[in-house]
Amino acid sequence: MSEIELHKNWSFKNSTDSVWNAATVPGTVHTDLLSNGTIDDPFYRLNEHHLQWIDKLDWEYKTNFNLSKKDLSKQHIELDFEGLDTYSSVYLNDSLILQTDNMFRNYTAEVKELLKVGDNKLHIIFQSPIKKGIEKYDAQGYKIPVSDNDLSEIGKVEDNKQVSIYTRKAGYHFGWDWGPRLVTSGIWRPIKLRSWNHHKIDDVFIKQDSLGAKANMSALIEVTSNGTEEHSTIDIIVNNKPVKTVDVQLTTGKYTLNIPFEIDNPQLWWPNGMGEQVLYDVNVKLTSGSYVDSKAHKIGLRTIELVQEPDSIGTSFYFKVNGHPVFMKGANYIPQDIFLPRVTKENYEHILSSAQEANMNMIRVWGGGIYENDEFYQLCDEKGLLVWQDFMFACAMFPGDSSFLDNVKQEAIENVKRLRNHTSIALWCGNNEVLSAWENWGWKKKVTNEQSKAIADTIWKAYDDIFHNILPDVVNTYDGSRAYWPSSPGSAFGKTESNDKGDKHYWMVWWGKEPFDKYNTEIPRFMSEYGFQSFPELSTVEKYALPKDYNIYSEVMKSHQRSSIGNGTIDEYMLRHYKKPKDFESFLYVSQLLQAHGIQVGMEAHRRHRDRCMGSLYWQLNDCWPVASWSSIDYYGKWKALQYTAKKAFQNLLISTENSKDSIHFFVVSDLLKNTTANLQISLLDFNGTILKQWQQPIVLEANTSKKYYSLNKNDILNEVDAHNVVLHAELISETDTKTLSENTFYLSPYKDLSFPEPELTYIIKEHYNYFEVILNTKKLAKNVYLSSDSNFNFSDNYFDMLPNTEKVVTIKKTAFDNLKSFKNRLNIMTLIDTYKD
Repeated sequence: MSEIELHKNWSFKNSTDSVWNAATVPGTVHTDLLSNGTIDDPFYRLNEHHLQWIDKLDWEYKTNFNLSKKDLSKQHIELDFEGLDTYSSVYLNDSLILQTDNMFRNYTAEVKELLKVGDNKLHIIFQSPIKKGIEKYDAQGYKIPVSDNDLSEIGKVEDNKQVSIYTRKAGYHFGWDWGPRLVTSGIWRPIKLRSWNHHKIDDVFIKQDSLGAKANMSALIEVTSNGTEEHSTIDIIVNNKPVKTVDVQLTTGKYTLNIPFEIDNPQLWWPNGMGEQVLYDVNVKLTSGSYVDSKAHKIGLRTIELVQEPDSIGTSFYFKVNGHPVFMKGANYIPQDIFLPRVTKENYEHILSSAQEANMNMIRVWGGGIYENDEFYQLCDEKGLLVWQDFMFACAMFPGDSSFLDNVKQEAIENVKRLRNHTSIALWCGNNEVLSAWENWGWKKKVTNEQSKAIADTIWKAYDDIFHNILPDVVNTYDGSRAYWPSSPGSAFGKTESNDKGDKHYWMVWWGKEPFDKYNTEIPRFMSEYGFQSFPELSTVEKYALPKDYNIYSEVMKSHQRSSIGNGTIDEYMLRHYKKPKDFESFLYVSQLLQAHGIQVGMEAHRRHRDRCMGSLYWQLNDCWPVASWSSIDYYGKWKALQYTAKKAFQNLLISTENSKDSIHFFVVSDLLKNTTANLQISLLDFNGTILKQWQQPIVLEANTSKKYYSLNKNDILNEVDAHNVVLHAELISETDTKTLSENTFYLSPYKDLSFPEPELTYIIKEHYNYFEVILNTKKLAKNVYLSSDSNFNFSDNYFDMLPNTEKVVTIKKTAFDNLKSFKNRLNIMTLIDTYKD
């Protein structure tokens, strides 16, 4: 087989223009307009609002490519379109070969008869997704509920019609409460010209049948063949060693061959933090005469199951990997850019390495984005990050006509087949919050009251068809070893969320303005969403705003905040916990401390209660543009305070305190698979470093459990000290080498009431070959030490507390252009006390 990617010589225009301009493929209309200087940066200040005309137009792309007589000599030639966004008509040498209506699907067309020696022309016309959406909206005959995340008012859509649901396209393009509304069109994934003789392998599924002393495997090989009388063989090659050769008879047509094989002495694949991520290279080669085709996958050997069994609480909901219950630590992931082709492998590497470094073992791919690129899942395989994979439905009901349902079915089949070889896929989930919206947000009642019960029943039937029939049937047929979950959150098929079963999204903190302490009592079986917002750091804000915009209630800052209650809610919560920051930069910094503090309460509560709750996935890991949001990593890859806090809160060994009315309880959570002996040391010290009291106890940390190991009577402490200038420091010290295994601090009063001293913080900088080392020393307590520079890299630690008379070493990578002097000039260090003292 030969393959040519058609990514050169592209040009584009809108359908009313006569002038063609240079285009980049893969790409989008918006990025091509930006490259040509037709529009300004959509992310800068209020530019997004002035670009809503783009999605109302039709756009055309064309290229020419040259073929030789040899190129045309193959028996079969096809064009493979990996991603067209979204409504397109494709012409080859002026003949219509394809029409598309689903961004998530892969389309192919046999084109040998239309190709010619020499110059060939490919021309694609993209219809406006808004105009097509309005056509379908008007033809529907009734109104289907959609959340306010479809920002039709910003989009200047006729009569504010919310048309996103009619188009199989990434929902977040139409806006979200953390994203812009920039509805794209274009060739967003590669186009390839593929030619072959005799036979080709369309797909290979490496299926694990059983795992023991040997791994019993099956290679399910989908073949297209012309048929032959020649001798044909299939070779299975594992890690470059042949393990199976079989003779086969190729017949004419499309069919599947099932070839069993074994892997001796299998090495297991483990989630991050539990062991190695061993991956086997499995190559399947089909040979007939002189014709050879092959496909290869990297696969890991492991068992995974979603365990839902009745217990004393209700019904469990946890994942068991290689026979062990695993507490899932992680975050929800959204696409990394509103313009998808701009996301590079380096971007994927950075975000997923950041997740790995933060001790995460699960990423939830949220249903309002995309089925991610192959690189994403390959990196998850390599880094031990299990994937909770949503199908692409979020926060809306959907049409139920036969054309829409068939489109959804084909989309599901293609994406399940594309992703099922990835070891990281742990769960297929039907949708995000659709069931909750229908049952709990008042949608069913509103449709019934404002339209009719019959219409409500029709809308529900579409839901039932998609999420209770089509999608589970596809998963069962094409990837039957993995679990399917119909809706997140949910408690069962067609049943809304519950604290006693299933998974939950808890949003009364933030939307309900409940205190962070509610995380200590709202403990579900699996927390798949919860979160709190913060602003990005000043260096990020500077990229989209001017100094005159540096007020959280300015038009620019409000526009880069899509939550309806956003900036005011951050402000309100901040004054509950912190003193009012003195200026804009301080406010940004304290907003990150606030977010980290709140979500840390949740992360630790979930882990302490692992006898009940077996997952903590906060919202959200990353951003798709520079914005105030729930993310722990901003659009430019800068770690917020929350990301550093997650790294500590998700360690395999965690000391966590539970603050009851009369006592402070000290828990140690262990995700290790074996018992560990250690000494628990608790110190009460003042902010000047005087140790007032100390408690010690040897303990055996029980494997894969959370347990209370020590309690202190609060009155005994508070009767003897001033709660405003003391801190409790808990430390877990290894018995064997006296190393600190885990540590945590606990303050006895709210941060705003603490009497922080000037820390008398000093530092020196050392330059090494590829990094700088900052060595900090403090005489007194230094709260939330924050290091900043204009580097694209993140510090090894940040926003941390330093106890009195301690030293801390922090590193940061350097570029080839960095030197010690320039880094010293760019480095700034501040602590919490600097935000309210001149």
